[in-house]
Amino acid sequence: MREIPRRLRRSLPGTATVAVLVLLALAAIAGRSSSPNQSSPAFNAPELSLDPTDRILILAPHPNDESLATGGVIQKAVSMGLPLRIVFLTNGDANQWSFVLYRKRPELLPGQVEAMGEVRHDEALAAAAVLGVRPEQLTFLGYPDFGTLTIWVTHWGAEAPLRSIFAHATQVPYANAYRPGAPYKGEEILADLEAIIREFQPTKVFLSHPADHNPDHEALYAFSRVALWDLGLTPQIYPYLVHTPGWPLPRGAAPTRPLTPPADLSDQVSWWILPLSQAEISRTQSALEAHRTQYESNARYLSSFIRANELFGDYPDAVLSAGGAELSLETAAPSSTGSEELTDAEQARFIGAEWRTVERAGNDLVLSVTLSKPLAEGVDLSAYLFGYRSGEPFTAMPKIHVKVGELADKVYDQSRELPDAGVQVTRSARDIVLRVPLTLLGKPDRVLVNARTYLADLPLDSAAWRVLDLGTQ
Repeated sequence: MREIPRRLRRSLPGTATVAVLVLLALAAIAGRSSSPNQSSPAFNAPELSLDPTDRILILAPHPNDESLATGGVIQKAVSMGLPLRIVFLTNGDANQWSFVLYRKRPELLPGQVEAMGEVRHDEALAAAAVLGVRPEQLTFLGYPDFGTLTIWVTHWGAEAPLRSIFAHATQVPYANAYRPGAPYKGEEILADLEAIIREFQPTKVFLSHPADHNPDHEALYAFSRVALWDLGLTPQIYPYLVHTPGWPLPRGAAPTRPLTPPADLSDQVSWWILPLSQAEISRTQSALEAHRTQYESNARYLSSFIRANELFGDYPDAVLSAGGAELSLETAAPSSTGSEELTDAEQARFIGAEWRTVERAGNDLVLSVTLSKPLAEGVDLSAYLFGYRSGEPFTAMPKIHVKVGELADKVYDQSRELPDAGVQVTRSARDIVLRVPLTLLGKPDRVLVNARTYLADLPLDSAAWRVLDLGTQ
């Protein structure tokens, strides 16, 4: 988990130089959102409780997310003697801006990157001990920090494994990982998650949120949903939100204040709260501090999550009948939150994106996206539509990317362009409507969809990942 101005955070893969790393470190100290996403002023949510028969699975994108978002859940599970397992998708080894502050120098060489991954592994063990968790209850998958969303989008099947940003690895490098040497491929991540979930049989799963602005958090949610579908398991799912601009407020620890959702998500997501005792709050703070590389470089921001409760919530799946009823996906206005982190020239071209409606029209899926303003030169809208069909290996299903530019549109399956895909794109002022044949998506039962805007290769804004339930085709 980190807070870096989005322009720098999202452009990191192409700018890994010493100068940029120093800039990242300085930006992490000085850069803060000036247009806060205020918490909902009036918020009520049911309380989440753990049952004596529960089996608790915590899925964390990086070491410290487990303490930050679920420290109270972990403590309650431990005190009740419940079966508990914590799984880390990555070792957080690409968080170079914090390493600059921690080591007082960049850690750019592959051996140095892996060494920092080991440091964060050990920090996770230390934090777990504070929370009463034994080392054998932790599992580290070791996939590439800041790379798992790219794996999700474009590294399946015949595609080559991802090559990580700093370590230049194409497979899990850690000897203490769940499966050392696993290639950086989508099917490998999915296989690991399925094996762990199948063996553990959780009743409640806590995982990252589909509206989170961190790519590894987005990816873990998507991979986890597919893993549960493949296994035919239906545990209760409790996503936790970490990365959204200008939230939570106020900055710094406020242990007597409630943690409430960002205002623009308060009515769109079904939320639960988990009240914490003063002892649980204090122990969560201590666990967070055990993640020294992260806490010492960003204590005030991380402590903002130390509140009187923990917060969990998810979007409902959009169930589409064969009759083609139109459903509203979101009602919030297109976002410009975070645009203050861009240069003046980039701000002028910032375009927010929000899902509006979706419908099943005959053999087509029709989705509408509303933009904060019309597409401009150099700005693209990318829509991702990944179909899932029961009984069909997800690796073999199409991974469709529709790229809508100011003047031209392209369709891809992972990295392969599909010139005759049959996708229709309709533009009307700030609205873009996509009509996608269900056959192109592999005649799916479900579809995971996402939309985001880019300025060249710089991501500007992202709509949440949503699940569309189409029923059997």
